[in-house]
Amino acid sequence: MWRWAGPLAALLVFTLVAWVLHHQLAHLHVKRVLAHLHAIPPRQVLEALGFTALSYWLLSTYEMLALRYLRRPIPYRRIVFNSFIAYSFSHTLGFAAFTQTAIRLRLYATARISAIDVATVSAFCSVSFGIGLATVAGLSLVLSPAHAARLLRLHENWAVLVGALLLAAVCAYVLWACFARGTLEIRGWALRAPGPRIGLAQLTLGVLDISLACAVLWSLLPSSAHVHYITFLGVYAAAVIAGIISHVPGGVGVFEAVILLTLPGAPTDALLGSLLAYRAVYYLVPLVFGTLLFGSKEVSAQRAQLARARELARQYVAPVVPQIAGALSFLSGALLLFSGATPAIDERLAFLDRFLPLPVLEVSHLIGSIVGLGLLVLARALFRRVQAAYHITVWLLLAGIFASLLKGLDFEEATLLMLVLAVLILGRRSFYRPTAILEERFSPAWVVSIIGVIVTAVWIGMISYRHVSYSHELWWTFALDGNAPRMLRASLTVVVLGACYVLLNLLRPARPEPAVAGPAELERARPLIEASDQTLANAALTGDKRLLFSDAGDAFLMYQTTRRSWVALGDPVGSPQGAEELVWRLREMSDHHGAATVFYQVSAERLALYVDLGLAALKIGEEARIPLADFSLEGGARAELRQAHRRAQRDGASFEVVPAERVAQLLPLVQPISDAWLAAKSTAEKGFSVGAFSAQYLQQFPLAVVRAGGQPVAFANLWTTGTHAELSVDLMRFDPSAPRSAMDYLFIELMLWGRSAGYRWFNLGMAPLAGLEAHPLAPAWHRVGNFVFRHGEHFYNFEGLRRYKAKFDPAWEPRYLVARGGLALPRVLVDISVLIAGGMKELFVR
Repeated sequence: MWRWAGPLAALLVFTLVAWVLHHQLAHLHVKRVLAHLHAIPPRQVLEALGFTALSYWLLSTYEMLALRYLRRPIPYRRIVFNSFIAYSFSHTLGFAAFTQTAIRLRLYATARISAIDVATVSAFCSVSFGIGLATVAGLSLVLSPAHAARLLRLHENWAVLVGALLLAAVCAYVLWACFARGTLEIRGWALRAPGPRIGLAQLTLGVLDISLACAVLWSLLPSSAHVHYITFLGVYAAAVIAGIISHVPGGVGVFEAVILLTLPGAPTDALLGSLLAYRAVYYLVPLVFGTLLFGSKEVSAQRAQLARARELARQYVAPVVPQIAGALSFLSGALLLFSGATPAIDERLAFLDRFLPLPVLEVSHLIGSIVGLGLLVLARALFRRVQAAYHITVWLLLAGIFASLLKGLDFEEATLLMLVLAVLILGRRSFYRPTAILEERFSPAWVVSIIGVIVTAVWIGMISYRHVSYSHELWWTFALDGNAPRMLRASLTVVVLGACYVLLNLLRPARPEPAVAGPAELERARPLIEASDQTLANAALTGDKRLLFSDAGDAFLMYQTTRRSWVALGDPVGSPQGAEELVWRLREMSDHHGAATVFYQVSAERLALYVDLGLAALKIGEEARIPLADFSLEGGARAELRQAHRRAQRDGASFEVVPAERVAQLLPLVQPISDAWLAAKSTAEKGFSVGAFSAQYLQQFPLAVVRAGGQPVAFANLWTTGTHAELSVDLMRFDPSAPRSAMDYLFIELMLWGRSAGYRWFNLGMAPLAGLEAHPLAPAWHRVGNFVFRHGEHFYNFEGLRRYKAKFDPAWEPRYLVARGGLALPRVLVDISVLIAGGMKELFVR
């Protein structure tokens, strides 16, 4: 239930602000506001556009400083492109920390910028903006306390105190940035002081950014406002701070309420017209240009230039199409709902009346509002790359374009919908998930967002037609000038349909959750395991995990749950399309239960899939894989292996691979070996990522056996692949009386046997915590892991294990833990430890 606290609080704040604005604007008429909006001189609009362009260019310098701080050289043209796209959408949508990071993560993916670096860039930009905002607000409160106290309804002493605290915080940051040495640890993040050049540049650029953004609105104010720029700068900073604190997307309503309340001397209708113009110039115009960058590229007649344009689109545009399309769909839906709540232009209605019958206009108005609701609902499915959502959204946008033209010749609205349609069509290949739309459950934030838009549309309609007296006859009034009745019917339809869909989504029974896999599920998974190139897929046959199958049955995912985490082992097994579906479904199921989604021991090839879920990847070690095609005991590099092999042969060791159908006969002979090995190690059977000694489990695989004197002294069960791509071992145990080099002998014989059987790779398993970054500025997890790797020999022989595997000259491939970062990481590691070791302290098995 706590997941609903934040979204509901934002909805409550927005409702309170709407109530304040409702009373503040009680005497206004929409046509007077629009008249003042159209009366703004073109010179002022051009000035505002110029300040907007400078402001967005200045925002790109934040990004440039952040990448310089990270020492990541990126071409300046690409920095400007990425910055403009990120800010144009985050300013309009709000939730800057989420939207900016998500868009940057996709835009910088081709530049090999990691998720941690992208998060650092976003945090750096937010800090730079915050420094500028605090400086401007603090100076305004300190230098003009009387005026600030009067506008903000504060006592002068409180105004000075708040201003001094803001400036003190800025000074503390600047001093730390300029003179601090070493790193600062905050919630697991190691922060390096940026130095005087970057720190002072942050302060300067932050103040300039706020000043330019303020200049946009100040240049649009009516002449009757009679407010100086310096004075207004403090008011603007206070309004921005109020919008950020409210957590309302884009600060919509909160920002306007603060401006209206702090400038009581200006005519309210004229001031509201200026605020609408500010929203259009500083938010919508950049959003349109950002959409154009995604929706079209200059196409030249020359083939080489066309190929270059396509390559640029592939690098810059394709990675973020789902996020951009989902955001634009949501905005388009809000636009249609708001349009349906406001009166059409009389001249355009009169023109339509000459060619169209009244029922066409009435039906088009209603369809436009219904389409708007549909686009709001489908936005989440577009974020999640659902194929059906793409096709339905295309048709809804087409219907919305025709409805906009037929209900009032709204060319501007139709043009924006065409741009969104173009972006969607250009990115059609990004929508490939076959999941049904009704299977996409809404999160609390999405439910509250949809409700907020619907409530706002209804409120706009009430404000727009305040002068129309309500009567029951309005519902049945159909006339050319019957804008208010059309608004009432459309609002009721949208509210009813929206409530029904949200309730259907929230109350719909969830899919039955898989229990621990039984014989039927294991048999269903076996063909997929045989077709896999990864031996880890055999871990599903241990019988201690749950199996989640795709709808088409062409992929499965193995996982297990704890009270706090749902942990999947390895990548999904099967087709890429099925894998995508399963990853999203596990995330939705775990979110529904309030648990963390974790993917343990996954490969680098699938990281982009997990990043789309909003998860962070942490390297947990390296897997040793030996190419078998050229494996032999010849040459100086293999002298140690050759000697161990000969020593075991002199001690009477022999090797054989027993087929799975004959393993049952050997179990009474190898059971004592397993018991002696467990007793010598003072440990018990493990689970989850490894198998346990049981007749049912071992009889499913071939068994490699080492004999001495004719009796078994060591054994290992083999994980194989039907494609012969990889060979590996799971349980590997030996008797204390076995020859000293029995394990080396077992590995060598297995590799030689695998080579002769046509296997391409032998997997020696993972070396935990190997290969982590040792740089002083590496993330805290890497530095902690390196410390444990080097000094944790009392608990586990990390370095010795890696050295042992290294003598086989393997190729090292990274393996990752994918989960939410931050303070939840220790909890996740504990949960994985419980699953593997049954509550014991050892995290990995020798």
